[in-house]
Amino acid sequence: MVDDSAYNRATIAHMLESDEAITVVGSATDGIDAIAKTLRFAPQVITLDLEMPNMDGFTFLRWLMKERPTPVIVLSSRSDNRSVFRALELGAVEFLAKPEPRISRSIEAIKGDLLNKVHTVLNLEMTKVKSAIDLLSREQAAPVARKEDEARREQGPIELIAIASSTGGPQALQAILTSLPADLNAGIVIAQHMPAGFTRSFAERLNKISALMVREAAPGDRVEPGAALIAPGGAHLVVRREAGGLAADIRAVARGDKYIPSADCLMQSVAEACGAAALGIVLTGMGRDGAEGVAAIKKRGGQCLAESEESAVIFGMPQEAIRTGAVDKALPLGRMAGEIVRRCSAKKKPAEAHEARSSGNRA
Repeated sequence: MVDDSAYNRATIAHMLESDEAITVVGSATDGIDAIAKTLRFAPQVITLDLEMPNMDGFTFLRWLMKERPTPVIVLSSRSDNRSVFRALELGAVEFLAKPEPRISRSIEAIKGDLLNKVHTVLNLEMTKVKSAIDLLSREQAAPVARKEDEARREQGPIELIAIASSTGGPQALQAILTSLPADLNAGIVIAQHMPAGFTRSFAERLNKISALMVREAAPGDRVEPGAALIAPGGAHLVVRREAGGLAADIRAVARGDKYIPSADCLMQSVAEACGAAALGIVLTGMGRDGAEGVAAIKKRGGQCLAESEESAVIFGMPQEAIRTGAVDKALPLGRMAGEIVRRCSAKKKPAEAHEARSSGNRA
């Protein structure tokens, strides 16, 4: 645990050690102390505060990813959400929002999420994380100047792309969206598992560095080519067809919902609204969210892709999608944007289901 507050360290340690499978091997007060403790204890997972004296969390992350790649979970206040995405670009794999205004007794509210995330990232392959970070560091062409009406262009064979992602997803989504052209003739809707209060900043960040128009979805938003809508954290995004085209709607979370925002909920609505003109994509993440969604899209004649085990930080969600038999092709993250462009420009629907089945059998 790395945090400059003694109270925070004690509280976090108490939560972690309530799980018999977790042992806190050490704590550090800043980045300099964290380097020494990392070399001494070789932890399997690190929880990290970002704002600290002497050496902040960003500097420590740069050192860690170069010298001792280790899964990192960032613990950050909601007011610091822009810093969270910078940390993810540097190699952190997950994050949690501390209760406001400072970590306190209400920290117990995140106990379940914290324990779940520790177990989720425990055995992930850091080589895949580093590969995703390398993709983000590639020199990208500066986004072209855009106007609001530039999204209104002729629709291609794919009308709407629905993307599902969880752990490792922010990096994967950034790698894909920054590689897509401004004149993409399909719209994009995204369900990234993320808490409320972070998705707007995430969308704003992607909008600045992508040639596409990216924003957090709101009720009534038009879903148009050249634009991407991200489901707001803490709610579900769905798509409906109206007289004027496709529109976004937001559904409240129901008691018992396991995945928020839900990729299955989003993809099932896309399947119903777009039929054979839908493309579903499942990226890295734990669990099986998106599996029912791609099955629904395939049943309506649409196309489906999944990130392959070669690059997925966590192969759970893509693997479950592949196991449904609905995925046409599984491919690494670095080839996903090119495949999207190809399918959105193709004259005929590709038939590559055997590739996905082969990938699933190898997995």
